[in-house]
Amino acid sequence: MSLILIIDDEENLLRLIQQGLVRFGYQVEIAGNGKEGIRKFDRGVFDVVITDLVMPEIDGRLVLQHIRSSQKQHTPVICISGTPWLADLKSFDSVINKPFTLKALAEAVKAFI
Repeated sequence: MSLILIIDDEENLLRLIQQGLVRFGYQVEIAGNGKEGIRKFDRGVFDVVITDLVMPEIDGRLVLQHIRSSQKQHTPVICISGTPWLADLKSFDSVINKPFTLKALAEAVKAFI
């Protein structure tokens, strides 16, 4: 079973995505901010990382930068954002605009697994 890391500072959305992806058959680990997300990424082996773009302190771009400079740099990273124009579309493997459906997110994850 594939393991997904979700990083988002909006707790309600984080839990909703977690529950949705579990229903689609994925194992999911969550992090409530970029710092926690980086710590979990460093300790685990994830098939895909989903990160919000705009978060306090360590945002999605810094999370991506950390992943790309790690030994696990080829891990696919999906950005979810209400401000997708702020994302460097060429750096993320996929950018999904908020609001989105859980089915669309699950299909994006499936494309990388």
